[in-house]
Amino acid sequence: MNIIKLEIDHRLKKFKKDCKNAGAKCTNQRLEIFKDLIKNSEHPDAETVFQNVRKRMPKISLDTVYRTLWLLKDLGLITTLGPPRERTHFDADLSNHHHFICNLCGATSDIYSKELNEFKIPGHVKIIDEAEMLQVTIHGVCITCTKSRVKKNKGENI
Repeated sequence: MNIIKLEIDHRLKKFKKDCKNAGAKCTNQRLEIFKDLIKNSEHPDAETVFQNVRKRMPKISLDTVYRTLWLLKDLGLITTLGPPRERTHFDADLSNHHHFICNLCGATSDIYSKELNEFKIPGHVKIIDEAEMLQVTIHGVCITCTKSRVKKNKGENI
């Protein structure tokens, strides 16, 4: 998803307001980290954010990036994807959406689906009293990897 400038500006304005309301300083480092998340639809991990932000802020540390990402998550300004023991990926798009993760290349993509948003918890599931958020993650093989596999297989048969 390519986010237009208006959407970026809206998210940055909300970010500054939310930081202020939470009593958290809106430092240049935090702002650059959040900007990187907004502009990156691939749901980067902390090290990728660090590499991207370091191009604009050479003195930023990996520790600052990690602390900032977890602060932003605690403030409810971003969310995380994936199992907690694996490399955590961060997502600044808090709109109701779902994800696809390629099992071969690891590419992560947003999925916007009215049908998935309207999913109802089955009545026989007694452990859930009230669902506050639903986020479906689909794991499979992306089109690029499938095409690459087909191309490789055709080459092997020659």
